[in-house]
Amino acid sequence: MNDSSNLQVIDQGDPILTTTAAARLLGVATSTVQLWMESGAIESWKTPGGHRRTRLSHIARLMEGTPAHPAATVGQAVEAALSPTSLAEFRQARAPDYPIGREEATRLVALSASGLIDTPPEARFDRIVRLASMVTGSPIALISLLTSTRQWFKARVGLEAQETPREWAFCSHAVLNDDVFVVEDAMVDARFRDNPLVQGDPRIRFYAGVPVRDKSGQALGTLCVIDREPRKLRAAELQALRDLAEIASGEVRLPAGN
Repeated sequence: MNDSSNLQVIDQGDPILTTTAAARLLGVATSTVQLWMESGAIESWKTPGGHRRTRLSHIARLMEGTPAHPAATVGQAVEAALSPTSLAEFRQARAPDYPIGREEATRLVALSASGLIDTPPEARFDRIVRLASMVTGSPIALISLLTSTRQWFKARVGLEAQETPREWAFCSHAVLNDDVFVVEDAMVDARFRDNPLVQGDPRIRFYAGVPVRDKSGQALGTLCVIDREPRKLRAAELQALRDLAEIASGEVRLPAGN
C-alpha cells in the first residue's frame, strides 16, 4: 500500500488518516494505534468497511502535547497511560460517577504525560493560588488536577486535604467548560447539594473554576476558588480568575522545576 492510500484528503485543512499513516506520524506500530483508537485515546470512527480513520488534527494535538523531556515521545506517553500495567487512574473509567467529555481518554493521556501528579509543591503554582484567594476574597483556592479516580491538588491555600475522590470534584464540571464555571450556592444546586464536600468539611457553598490547559488544549484540571458562604463574583474578579488560570496554564506547559 502506498502513502496516497494512507492519507485521504477531505479538505486541505484537516486530512483524514488511516491507522498506518497515524502510526507513522507517532512513531509506533499500526497495531498500537488501533488499540488507542479503540480505547478512545485517539478520536476516530469506522468506515462502512470497518476500518478506523482519524483526522490529522487529532494526531497533531497529541504530538503538540509531548512532554518536554528529550528521551520521551508522545507514543511512549500514550503507551504508558493505556498499558494494562499502568496506574488505573490514567485510564478512563468504564462507567464513571462524574461527567466526562468526549476526549476524556486523551485528556488522561495528557495528564500522565505532564508528569505533574504527586510532585512536590512548587512556588510558581503556590503564588497563583495565593493571588486567586486574594483577588476574589475567597478563603480557599486550588490548582486541581483530575485523574480518573481522584482530584489531586498541585497547589492549595485554605485547605488541609491533598486530594479527594474524583466523584466529589466540582472541577469535573469545570473542565468541560471554556469559561468560568460558577456555583453560587451548592446547597440549592441538585448536582452538588448532597456532595460530601458540601455536607461535610470544607462545607462548600460557592465555587468558581477555570480550566488549566496544556499546550494541546487539554484541560488537565482547574484553578478554582471556594467559599463557605453563597456569593457571586464581580466582573473584575471573574476576569482576574481567568487571567490567573491562563498564567497557570503557561506554567503547566513548562518543564517541572522551571
